[in-house]
Amino acid sequence: MRAYFLAGNPVILTITGTAVSVLLQTAFVLCGFPTTLTLERAFPANHHVELTELKDRDSLRHPRILQQQGSVASVVDFPVQGTYDPYRVGLYFTRVQLGSPPKEFYVQIDTGSDVLWVSCSSCNGCPSSSGLQIPIQFYDPSSSSTASLIRCSDQQCSLGTQSSDSICSRSNDQCSYTFQYGDGSGTSGFYVSDQIHLDTIVGDSTSSNASASIVFGCSMTQTGDLTKSDRAVDGIFGFGQQGLSVIAQLSSQGVAPDAFSHCLVGNGAGGGILVLGQIIEPSMVYTPLIPSQPHYNLNLLSISINGQTLPIDPSMFATSGNRGGTIIDSGTTLAYLAEEAYDPFVDAITQSVSQSVRPLMSKDSQCYLVASSTPEIFPTVSLNFAGGASMVLRPQDYLLQQNSVGGAALWCIGFQRIRGQGITILGDLVLKDKIVVYDLGGQRIGWANYDCASSVNVSTTSSGGRSEYVAGQFNGSNSLQKTGYNLILVAFVAFVLQLSNYSPHQRNQAANITHTSHPCDRHGTTQNHHNNTPRSLSSKELVVKRSKGECFWCTEKSVPGHKCSRRQLNLMEVEDADDPEEEEGPVEEEEEHLISIHTLTGLPSYSTISVKGSMDQAAAHPH
Repeated sequence: MRAYFLAGNPVILTITGTAVSVLLQTAFVLCGFPTTLTLERAFPANHHVELTELKDRDSLRHPRILQQQGSVASVVDFPVQGTYDPYRVGLYFTRVQLGSPPKEFYVQIDTGSDVLWVSCSSCNGCPSSSGLQIPIQFYDPSSSSTASLIRCSDQQCSLGTQSSDSICSRSNDQCSYTFQYGDGSGTSGFYVSDQIHLDTIVGDSTSSNASASIVFGCSMTQTGDLTKSDRAVDGIFGFGQQGLSVIAQLSSQGVAPDAFSHCLVGNGAGGGILVLGQIIEPSMVYTPLIPSQPHYNLNLLSISINGQTLPIDPSMFATSGNRGGTIIDSGTTLAYLAEEAYDPFVDAITQSVSQSVRPLMSKDSQCYLVASSTPEIFPTVSLNFAGGASMVLRPQDYLLQQNSVGGAALWCIGFQRIRGQGITILGDLVLKDKIVVYDLGGQRIGWANYDCASSVNVSTTSSGGRSEYVAGQFNGSNSLQKTGYNLILVAFVAFVLQLSNYSPHQRNQAANITHTSHPCDRHGTTQNHHNNTPRSLSSKELVVKRSKGECFWCTEKSVPGHKCSRRQLNLMEVEDADDPEEEEGPVEEEEEHLISIHTLTGLPSYSTISVKGSMDQAAAHPH
């Protein structure tokens, strides 16, 4: 896709899955358009990993954070692909179009690093093939008419020192970089400036082609896991907030709003919404951001369990001196408590359920054998922040279900102890099933419990005032801002009519279909089930998603009697519901589970690995 942005637009990323890697199809913005990225689960729902393995990977990842600034005008869809391997970590990645003429690159989304980089021609150690079944491309500055090298004297070179070891070669006046990631991998290369492109829908069914100039990395060497072909991509898309972050660059050009939001689905289907812009929800509560921090630090005052405040000194959560404070990090799988707070927290939970469960230790984690497979007997936890905002955690927001023991369910506390660093990290375990808004302009963070499989209202602000539009249920169509709700209604009618044409067997099977990798990507490449050849979906089509994994594509003229396309779990494309050759997708049992992903980012003194979702069982296939 290409996109014009006019002045500070919301960028919307609709997420589905566990762990993140996005496909971005380039972007310029002229006035401020919302940009939508649809992410799909990259890791299968039947995969389980050890809790200790998740903790180890969390300890290797270094988180960071995101940023943006805003206005309104149109919607941009980015088809996001996810791949999975039951014996390896999953990835989310997006497609980025760079250069003139545009060339597509598949890049992993990484919220913990700042710079976008892609493999360059003549790269040493860069994979030439990928187990993700995507083509590996190499960027060649000499083949782009709009490319230029960043020189040592350029201001962008000095900005690069905020995110990497930036080196200037006096022999060729070339601004170079070296990135070392928490998992031991690394890359080196040089900075270039070139065009990034987007497709966007502006106003009433007007499609625009736009581009903007950004600085990104051209990787010449790679080491560690980056050299492996099993999960190779063309590069990494850093979503941090330092000077050379693409987000920071677009925001400074008035392209993106100064707000960032996400809503992560916590059930087995995974997914959610990621928005550059403010999600609007009446029940939102806000707490101030601690200023001048590289991450999203909040002032956590106390923890309550069933309304009783725990005896923990508030200074244990403070951001000061040698204490890292309390950080919200969507790139962290679990949640971590400062060492001094961990024992009071665990003891209070154990005491509240001592008459109903059998406590036991499992690999340094406090666990409980429970007769029921549901955790309702456990207490409610409240994290109380400055400004009167409380984050209320249900049992499934702090517990992880492990393998059953003797017919009893085994639930373990997902909060882990972090020793000696004075850091509390709130990761996806507690952030899921909530709208979380990062209002950077207002220097505050807000949240509200929410069904993240639903659509959301997104607000942006411009000189013309405040505007709202709907995101999350579709990837764009005509008159999105004016008639979004009507489009959903029309598409739903088409969906019902289509479903009515199925045989009873087909309807019963459809009712149990669950999501797999990228089932509803409107702009992505799909497989035609008749000849197994790729087909690109029209930019004018409207996607309707169902929670159980059925997808329909209908043109704007799709009304009763007009046919729609349908894809099921196996990603087969059906052009006519009455087609006798239609194949039904397999039905899989939905499971909730934590999925670790290969994310490469870093805090100076600790690290984490990204995981999206919740865990049904933690023991299974070792990596």
